Amino acid sequence: MFNNERPRRILLDLAVTLDGFIEGPKGEVDWCIMDPDMDFNNFLNHIDTILYGRKSYDLWGQYTPDIEVSDTEKEIWELVHSKEKYVFSKTQKESENNVKFINENIVEEVIKLKNKPGKDIWLYGGASLITTFLNLGLVDEFRLSVHPIILGEGKPLFIDIKKRVNLKLVETKRFPSGVVQLCYHLNENPK
Repeated sequence: MFNNERPRRILLDLAVTLDGFIEGPKGEVDWCIMDPDMDFNNFLNHIDTILYGRKSYDLWGQYTPDIEVSDTEKEIWELVHSKEKYVFSKTQKESENNVKFINENIVEEVIKLKNKPGKDIWLYGGASLITTFLNLGLVDEFRLSVHPIILGEGKPLFIDIKKRVNLKLVETKRFPSGVVQLCYHLNENPK
């Protein structure tokens, strides 16, 4: 995906339940299936930057998997931690390690990132950051992996969206685990 002829794209890629939740009521994600057929490594090889909200970064930005997890999962986390990371936070200002904090001027900072040479950018989340990016029109591609589970309650994928966002389905993938991945681009000219 490295391409100097176009700006880098912001990709929202995440798991969601059939009833639209990204976490259970206590923040649990144990329902999320790591289906090897989904080839998540391929996605990670096409990005070089990850965008986090502060809470998501605190939970997952430095996550180390248990020793007994599969080699595939270890490889995924190695790839995740090799990326450049930006954290959007109203409170934390100091950059650390391989992490830069963005506290203000979100649109300007994201446009700068998109115009830098490199691969595409993963909007990791959480829900508040996703809402902000969506309301500011900063998401270029939506890759939602719908998992075959209904939680009934939890943290919804989309909340407080200020205006309609028209999308165009560009790809659908079905996996043996029952996960269905839907890929959408913005649709500037809906019918």
